[in-house]
Amino acid sequence: ISFFKLGSENLTQQWEDFLGTIGTSVQNVRREMEEELGQMQQTIQEMESSCDPLYAPCDPDPAHSPVCRNLTRKQGYLYIRNKTGLVSSSWERRYFFTQGGNLMHQSRGEVAGGLVTDLDNCSVMAIDSDDRRFCFQVTSFDGKKVVTLQAESRKDCEEWIATINNISRRIYLSENAEELAARVNQTALEAVTPSPSFQQRHESLRPSSKGRTGRTSSISSVGSEPSPALSVLSLDALVAPDTPIQFDIISPVTEENSGQSKTAAQPGRRSNPFGESGNNSPEDSEDSILHQLFIVRFLGSMEVKTAESADVISETMRQILAARAIHNIFRMTESHLLVSCDCLKLIDPQTQVTRLRFPLSSIVQSSSHQDNKRLFGFVLQAAGGRGDTRVVCYIFESNNDGEKICDSIGLAKQIAFHSEMDRKAVEKKKEQDKAKEKQLEELNKQRQIEKDLEEQSLLIAASTRPANPAAPDGQFLVLSSSQSEESDVGEEGKKRGESEA
Repeated sequence: ISFFKLGSENLTQQWEDFLGTIGTSVQNVRREMEEELGQMQQTIQEMESSCDPLYAPCDPDPAHSPVCRNLTRKQGYLYIRNKTGLVSSSWERRYFFTQGGNLMHQSRGEVAGGLVTDLDNCSVMAIDSDDRRFCFQVTSFDGKKVVTLQAESRKDCEEWIATINNISRRIYLSENAEELAARVNQTALEAVTPSPSFQQRHESLRPSSKGRTGRTSSISSVGSEPSPALSVLSLDALVAPDTPIQFDIISPVTEENSGQSKTAAQPGRRSNPFGESGNNSPEDSEDSILHQLFIVRFLGSMEVKTAESADVISETMRQILAARAIHNIFRMTESHLLVSCDCLKLIDPQTQVTRLRFPLSSIVQSSSHQDNKRLFGFVLQAAGGRGDTRVVCYIFESNNDGEKICDSIGLAKQIAFHSEMDRKAVEKKKEQDKAKEKQLEELNKQRQIEKDLEEQSLLIAASTRPANPAAPDGQFLVLSSSQSEESDVGEEGKKRGESEA
């Protein structure tokens, strides 16, 4: 037993030393394996990040390759769309570059470049193509020439759009063009991104601004920084809080339902697939005195609090343009704006279908931007679904001067006002004529009744007279009415004398 105890003690000590050594070596191996695993994962991430721009089918991460929006010159390969027929088209790859205010292209083998379009006062927007992506469209200032281009990536497309926008604003003519473009873009970003100090001032000025009424000062343009009091006024009194901005045209459901009800009410007629009824409304059928057509692009609309303030359109422009700059929204729906004496219509230029219709009586005011005269908007006051009134401000961009469109809207409202006054005067005159005719009819009826009564009295008197006396030759004498009356008076006089006697 003692020998066994001595052996077990020696074996136990050796076994514990062995287990301790094995545990230490296992921990070291595990630590080394974890380090190698971390290094391998880091290497894999570096390889993936370096291979993404080369082999990834989608766009690279914008954080690694940010879009530069301060460019006033750009060059590179683009695909241009050429129409080969009424419907078919082909795409051709060419080298494009900007030179001053012009967009140039140069094909393979050519010595010099050729002019594509003039970029001064032009408009550019991203479009969706059926067979291509990263497409954008450049429209000349008069709207007669449209060029459709395709870039190789989303970043390249956005840089081309930003560059053409900067050239369209004629920023390239200044001395420090890139600095001015960066300042304009930074101001647009800061327009709806208030700093913490601005928020603190906004909270501190909120109680005192609740009782403030009327205009304090005009709204600053996009290129100037708003003052605290002005920003409080614009955020609290002009634009409704938490209001979504609508960047695309959506036709209201009421027009579709009205069009369907009109077509359903006429059996035996085929319904129009575009949602318009077969018969024209009486307003459309009448010849309008004012009939002007403008090419416009819809920038956005949002609900506002008040319609009487003259600064609500400028503030809405600032909000919508800043939101477009922040969210990289370049798409604009192009339409034809028809100004008439009864309404404003947005018409699809391809299908000639009315997208939206604004009654002229619902338009409260319209004005253009202070700096960019191509921007204009109007405030529409319409009835809501629950009986309340909604005030919505619509912002557009035109190829021509926006003040001309506002003047046309004002002229249309004046013509509509005068025509309404003339219509009321004509209706009032008609009512007066109807009242006179009614009085004449009543007077004629009364005279006719009196005449009928006289004739009836004469007939009754004639029926109560005795028969005509006979003549000596056996014939009857026909007395006239005067003789019969004299004879009746003579007989009555004889009877009265006899009764008195």
